[in-house]
Parts: sequence; structure tokens; C-alpha cells
Amino acid sequence: MTELAFLGTGVMGTPMIRNLNDAGFAVHAYNRTVQRAQPLRHEGIAVFDDPAEAAAGCPVMVTMLSEGDAVLEVAAAALRATDGPETWIQMSTIGTPATERCEALADEYDVTFVDAPVVGTRTPAEQGSLTILASGPERSRPVAEPVFDAVGARTLWLGEAGVGSRAKVMVNTWVIGVVAALAETLALGQALELDPDLLFEILDGGPLDLPYARIKAATMAAGSFDDVSFSLSLARKDAQLACAAADDAGIELPALDGALARMLEAERRGHGDEDMAATYRAFEPGA
Repeated sequence: MTELAFLGTGVMGTPMIRNLNDAGFAVHAYNRTVQRAQPLRHEGIAVFDDPAEAAAGCPVMVTMLSEGDAVLEVAAAALRATDGPETWIQMSTIGTPATERCEALADEYDVTFVDAPVVGTRTPAEQGSLTILASGPERSRPVAEPVFDAVGARTLWLGEAGVGSRAKVMVNTWVIGVVAALAETLALGQALELDPDLLFEILDGGPLDLPYARIKAATMAAGSFDDVSFSLSLARKDAQLACAAADDAGIELPALDGALARMLEAERRGHGDEDMAATYRAFEPGA
């Protein structure tokens, strides 16, 4: 049984930990807000109050936290553990600059670094059906792949560390664009006094019909955003990562800029902790 430190027990991390536990890993869980990790303790999973204590004696460490600075802070503490990790699998969405800083930190402690953000939200995490965008040295695969098999349905090995994070920024630009365009479309339909269901009745079965859009459209039409699969504040963070990547690459993304502005407005109105579909609040008539 492989002992594994898993740092981050949020919306994504908690179901991933459960799947790793079910797959036979001895998981050492840690969360910066310790109370949020307590339900795992009641399920027989070891929960620690300190990242170094969680990582002690674990050859593998996984980070799944909200943003780059949090990952670096927690990982740095964990890597100081006695008999600490030999392989660090970084699965958070943190963008390229923070990933490069993680690589440097791993080098400092002579730890093999695997950059492996995931595609999917809460339900795929619960089902163990995430897509893993893995990148790192060839020698890391025998260690990393059992972890990926426990939490995901598909793993794409993309090359050297860093490629995974760049690919995730690209994917999130698509997801954010879909939700923003959907919110704008439904807002227009409402302004034209059309039933929201009409859009998908027209698109039904054709190449423009998108299951993900149907899910988010139902949430928008209901006006209820408390069942959070991916929060608006985290989606806004990912939009900012994509905008920063575009700036670094010297290209403009005006559609993404517009989507980000609407997300910031919805967040300003108090919807940051709701599902990202709450972007609609900044588009709907009267907004």
C-alpha cells in the first residue's frame, strides 16, 4: 500500500482523495482550513493539521489547491518533512509562471516534478472520470500513473513538465467562452421573450448541441447557482491566467476579455462562491 500525501480537500480534492483511498492508497490528507477536511477523518482517512506531518513518510505528494501561491506555500512546507516525498504531482490549475516556480522548488529538494492539471468538475471527480493533462519526465510514469488511474478515466502525456499547465489554460479558455456565450445567448432570448428551452429544441441532435451547455443552461434558467461544480471565483481566476498567458504570447483575446469583465462584475455582486453559471447574473436583462 503506497502512502500518499494529498494537500487540498476542496470541491475537487475531497472526491479525488476518496477515489485514491478506494484504490488502496494510504492517503494523508491536509487542508489549509482544517475543519473542511474533518469529514474525511470520519471515513477512516488520516487527516493532518500540518503539511509537513502529512507528507512525512509519503513517497508521493499531490497538490490540489486554489491558486499558485497557495500551492507553493503548502508544498514548500511539505517538502521540508523528514523522509518526505520523492515525487510531487501538481494537479491544481495555476498557469505557467507558478508552474515554473513549482519546478524550481522541486529541484531545490531534489524531487521529481509532474505537472498534471485535470479537466473536469465536481461530478467527474466524484466518478473518477477526470481527464489528466500529464507532463513530466519519463521516469515519473510508473509512480504517477496509478494515481491518475484512481482519479481519472483518461491520461494524456503531453511532454516535459509545463506543457500540461499550458494545455489546461487553453482548455479553460474554451470552457469560459462557452459559458459566457451561453449566458449572453439566454439573456438575449429572455429580452426577446423567448423560452430558454427553445434554444436547445432548435439545436437538438445537431453539431451545435453541446451537453455541457445544456447543463449550464438549466442552471441559468432556474436562477439557482448554489449547487457548485466549479465556483465563479475560481473560473474568474482561470480566465485571468489565460489572459496573462495571451499577454505573454503577444496575442489579443477580446472575447475572453469580455467574458472576464462579466465574471468580475458578477463576482462584485456577491456571486463568487456560486457556480460559474452565475456569470449569467451580469448578462440578464436589468443587470
